[in-house]
Amino acid sequence: MPGVTHDEAALLADLMPWSVAPLRPGRGWPMGPDAASLRARWARFVQGDTAERERLLSPSRTRTLHTAVAQLPGHQGATVPLAAASGPCPEPVRVLHGPFDEQWLIPDHRLIDAARPELWRVAGEGQLFAVEQGYVAGSAGPAVLASAVLPDGRSPAGRPGRIRPLFRRPGGLEPNAAPGLLAHLSAALGLDVGAVDLLAWTLAVAEASPGGCRVPLTSDADVWTRGTELGRRILALQARGDGARPKLPGGRRPYVRAPLPARPAEISYDADEEALSVDAGRISPVPREAWEFEVSGVRVIELWFARRTETGEAGSLDSLGSLDSLEAIRPAEWPQAWTSELLELITVLALLAELRPLQDELIRSLTSAGPGVSADVLHRAGVLPVPDAARRPASVLDHHEEGPGGQFALI
Repeated sequence: MPGVTHDEAALLADLMPWSVAPLRPGRGWPMGPDAASLRARWARFVQGDTAERERLLSPSRTRTLHTAVAQLPGHQGATVPLAAASGPCPEPVRVLHGPFDEQWLIPDHRLIDAARPELWRVAGEGQLFAVEQGYVAGSAGPAVLASAVLPDGRSPAGRPGRIRPLFRRPGGLEPNAAPGLLAHLSAALGLDVGAVDLLAWTLAVAEASPGGCRVPLTSDADVWTRGTELGRRILALQARGDGARPKLPGGRRPYVRAPLPARPAEISYDADEEALSVDAGRISPVPREAWEFEVSGVRVIELWFARRTETGEAGSLDSLGSLDSLEAIRPAEWPQAWTSELLELITVLALLAELRPLQDELIRSLTSAGPGVSADVLHRAGVLPVPDAARRPASVLDHHEEGPGGQFALI
């Protein structure tokens, strides 16, 4: 029996049916690449009177100085309207701002137009998120990326993808898989297939298409094992929830050969020298594959750098008595931490690029390996269509959440 072709493969939307739309911040200043700037922005905001707060907030239809909203699940933020806000900044948290770009966010529901509380409820230890990337014809980038921190679902091509938590409940409980899917695969393969196996396989073989991301499945145990092992290597590089720093072998590790300037403005690549130039600063060796690594048709390193060198005068809280935008409060000089993050990003992209030929070989083998598990097979087995309840979030509250004005939220 032949394997599964792309058109026969099941949609990721059916295999991991519960998905959430990307976050919609509504304003840029509560998020940024460094936490200190966010604290300074908040301090500047609460210093202002009502008129100045109105201007600095950038009100929207859903968020004004007087909007009453509940806390973000898992965070003890205030619920009084922003017009009366005071005190220190809520402690910024790490979020994934598009592919491979961990930034910081003030976890205050009053500042975010659509924070997707259902995601915050299930975030934390044991959780992983799969994020579909926007489809761009001709792009060779990954169709799905994984994250251990909360992703905002941003796509560099401006086509936001759905966010799919791996588990429907906190603590890594209740896999977000089509009911009966893991049992069906376990029986077909003669292996114990869990939620992480499904995610790892998806990272290894998922293919983007105009109609949605498709995931060819197999009932060949050897092929499945090869694919999940490869996918776990990809997952370890993308998610890095354990804080481990990936490394290239000695002699191939990127190093700073000339210090990066205080305020870099341009980045370029010398393929012959395998060197990344940041104005007069220089990093090498940088594999060509890392520099050219794309997601949704956009080079990852260039986008990462551009977000940290946006035009506008940088300044501190003390030096900006009056300003047009809180986003102007950002580091006056390039922080050392950003250099370390850039070196790590280069390493991750280089290691992922090395795995791409193995992924291509695996995907090619699926057309001949058999028997395959197509969408039709899953329909005949009763796994598809997915019941509507599986596409909705689970009821997960086992504790009180504070709603507007100190009232408790009920879910």
